[in-house]
Amino acid sequence: MKRYLARQLVQLVVVVIGISILSFAILHVIGDPVLLLLPQNAGKEEFERYRHLLGLDQPLWVQYWKFVSRAAQGDFGKSWYADTPAFRLVLERMPPTIYLTLAGLGTGLLIALPLGIVAALRRHSFLDTVCTVIAVAGQAMPLFWLGIMLIIVFAVRLKTLPASGYGTWQHFVMPAFCLGAFLAPITMRLVRSGVIEVLNMEYIKTARAKGLREGMVVVKHAFRNACIPVITVLGLQFGQLLGGAIITETVFAWPGVATLAVESIRNQDFPVVQCAVVLLAVIIVAVNLVVDVVVGLIDPRIRVGA
Repeated sequence: MKRYLARQLVQLVVVVIGISILSFAILHVIGDPVLLLLPQNAGKEEFERYRHLLGLDQPLWVQYWKFVSRAAQGDFGKSWYADTPAFRLVLERMPPTIYLTLAGLGTGLLIALPLGIVAALRRHSFLDTVCTVIAVAGQAMPLFWLGIMLIIVFAVRLKTLPASGYGTWQHFVMPAFCLGAFLAPITMRLVRSGVIEVLNMEYIKTARAKGLREGMVVVKHAFRNACIPVITVLGLQFGQLLGGAIITETVFAWPGVATLAVESIRNQDFPVVQCAVVLLAVIIVAVNLVVDVVVGLIDPRIRVGA
C-alpha cells in the first residue's frame, strides 16, 4: 500500500507541474496585460517601465522559475488590479465553489443511484426505458440552458427561489440541481450496467439460493462491487463539476473562484489566474488520489496491479 501511495503522490506532483507550465505558457501567449493596465494614450516608455516592473520583459522560463519558487512558499504574487495577494483572493472565493460542487455531487448521486439500481432490476421494462430517457435528456441539456430555465420558472414565475446570490440554503437549490443533472446521467448508466453485470455473478445466485432477501442481495452484495467503477468516475467527474461550476456560477452570479478566474482572465490578471488554476488542479488531483486509494482499499487487486 505504501508503494501504491508513493506512486500516486508522484503522479500528483507531475500533473500539477504540467498544468502549471501549460497554463503559464498559455497566459503569456494570449496577449500583453500592460495594454489593459495602462491607458491607450500612454507612451512607449511608460509601457516598457510597467513591463519591467511586472517582470514581463524577462525570458519566459525565468518568469516561470520565479513563479514556481514563490508559489512553493505560498506566494503567488499580488493581483495587478486589487493590489491584494492572489492567494488570499482565491482562498476567499474557494469555499462557495467547493460547497456548490459538493452539493452538486450529492444531488447527482441522489438522482443517479436509485434510478440506476431500479433500471438494472427492471431491465428492458417500461421503467428502464423511462430511466434511460431521463439519462439521455440530462446529457443532452446544455448546463446554461437548464440554469436559465430554472431561473425563469422558480425565480421569475413562481418566485420561490432566489435567482442569484449566495448565503442561504435556497441559493443552493437551483445551482446544485444544475450540476447534479450534469453528473447524474453518466453515473446512472454506470450504476445500471455495473449492477446488471454483478447480478449475473455466481456468488449472487448463491446468496439468493441461501434465501437472503432481494434487498439484502442487491445492497450488500451487488451494489458494493458495482460501485467500484462509479467511485472511479466520480473522481474524474469532480473535476468536470468544478469546470461546470464556471458556467453555473456565471448563470447564478455565484461568488465562487470560477467567477473570479473568468474575471481575471478577462482582465489578464496573471497572478490571480495562475493561483486559481494551480489550486483547482491541486484539489482535483488530490480528490482523484483519494478516490484511487478508496478503490484500492475496496478492491486490493487494483493496488497490486498498480
